[in-house]
Amino acid sequence: MRKIILMMSVSLDGFIEGPARQIDWHRVDEELHSHFNEQLSSMGAFIDGRVTYELMAGFWPTADADPSSPPVMAEFARIWRDMPKIVFSRTLERADWNTTIRRNLDVEEMRRLKATPGGDLVIGGADLAASFMQHDLIDEYRIYIHPVVIGGGKPLFPSSGARITLSLAETRTFGNGVVLLRYESATGR
Repeated sequence: MRKIILMMSVSLDGFIEGPARQIDWHRVDEELHSHFNEQLSSMGAFIDGRVTYELMAGFWPTADADPSSPPVMAEFARIWRDMPKIVFSRTLERADWNTTIRRNLDVEEMRRLKATPGGDLVIGGADLAASFMQHDLIDEYRIYIHPVVIGGGKPLFPSSGARITLSLAETRTFGNGVVLLRYESATGR
């Protein structure tokens, strides 16, 4: 059975972006980007909310055509473009690059998708992740903590009152100070 994986970068104080949606504090160097490419290239699909999808679609489809793009960025551009994508949006009219639009989260559809053969499914976007968390659909959390306190912005985990018990599966420290904390759902799916 495939897993649904939340894979997000956060500041040390728990924010995914600053108050004006800034992500310029991310410390994605060649080592970390290579790690992301390795992890994401084996996935079966990207699952994104509209905001995350539009952010990605605004840059990655042609990033490998820019001669100034480092090889790791060019590699990710190809991964992103070729990977099947599911975008959850009530307003997005159309989407390109191997993308399917879903208007609402259908929990049973996601469970059926997990049961099909293929690579794991990775979620991008805190709002969408919160919806998946409410329905206990996330099997693994890969949280990349960047060594910066940004003081405010959008938190990765909004207050929900829910308790989710996890088991630590891996830690890894990258040369730039980013720390990966990988947790698995304790429900043992």
